[in-house]
Amino acid sequence: MTALERHMFLKLLLWVIRLLTLLLIVVSILPEMPSGQWWVRLWEFPRLQLTLALAVPLLLLALHIWLKRPRKEHAVLLVLILAIGGWQLLHILPFTPVWSNEVPTADAQTLEDQSTFKVLTANVSYSNDSYSEVVALVQREDPDLLLLIEVNNEWDEGLAPLTEHYEYRVGEVRGEGLGIVLWSRFPLLEQEVKHLVSERRPSIFATLDIPGIGPIRYVGTHPVPPGLEDRITHNDETSERRDSRVRDAELMLIARHVQRDPDNRWIVTGDFNDVAWSDTTRLFADLSDLKDPRHGRRLLSTYHAERPFWRYPIDHLFVSDGFHLIDLDRVRLKGSDHFAITTTLTAARKDQANPEASEEEHQTAQELVEEGTEDASEHDVSD
Repeated sequence: MTALERHMFLKLLLWVIRLLTLLLIVVSILPEMPSGQWWVRLWEFPRLQLTLALAVPLLLLALHIWLKRPRKEHAVLLVLILAIGGWQLLHILPFTPVWSNEVPTADAQTLEDQSTFKVLTANVSYSNDSYSEVVALVQREDPDLLLLIEVNNEWDEGLAPLTEHYEYRVGEVRGEGLGIVLWSRFPLLEQEVKHLVSERRPSIFATLDIPGIGPIRYVGTHPVPPGLEDRITHNDETSERRDSRVRDAELMLIARHVQRDPDNRWIVTGDFNDVAWSDTTRLFADLSDLKDPRHGRRLLSTYHAERPFWRYPIDHLFVSDGFHLIDLDRVRLKGSDHFAITTTLTAARKDQANPEASEEEHQTAQELVEEGTEDASEHDVSD
């Protein structure tokens, strides 16, 4: 390599490092914008992937430093890359063992005298036809509460054997990935299917009577994902991708339901189509005062099951205080692009404290509800 070629190579390499660093800075801070646009909100999802992607400019920078004497710009680029990594890790680390638990671990010595129950939550994917395999998985896992999402007529027929194992059922069977059904071994003192923002998106509200524990309020939900191509269009020639506003509004309305009844124990579970560290999910947790069992334990990424590198924690289970965790795991669901989540819980003392969300958080939630309702109305999905 001639001196000129070496000079041109080093110059090109430096520009590549600059552009990659700038790109990673932009996509890292983009989700901080107060926008519901899908192409903004989607950058909340790949924080782990973006952290790993920082290895590319970091290695290229090391190469450039090795080939050319260190200079001030090298230090600046290194600081920027490390700052981006620190910012991303700040969102991820709470879902690792280095952080403290939000839901305490149950004391093994006292479990013999306590009632326990198991919850399984799974998005079965409506285009999937592995009905018997899913039934076999449910029988093997043997949950007391089973929430299945994207249940259409074919799935409803395929899941018929479950009626032998579960006496109680509530939900709505719909096509296009919109169905949601809860099976329960526990009596349902109250049950209702609500359409919080969109008539096309049902959520399940129930009160369960669990022996040895008492009544527990339960919500199962599946808000619309941002970026989903809208099937409801104003004419046959146009379509557009959905923003996050309807999803955000649904989560805020559920948080309000919980907030209005803090004396009861609550479980909220489902495919939120939102990652655990997003501003919306954190606001949902603050308003409702619900806790995430993954906090301080593991990410438990559930989607996409077939693409390990592009996998995010979007299937959730939140609980109020008054529960301790026995076990938390994910299970592969044949034919689905989601893993199932299994959670085993036991009751603990309830502190009866009211949620302590700030006035600013309440205002933000109200704005999200108003924007989501307006967005649903504009796209002809609110009635």
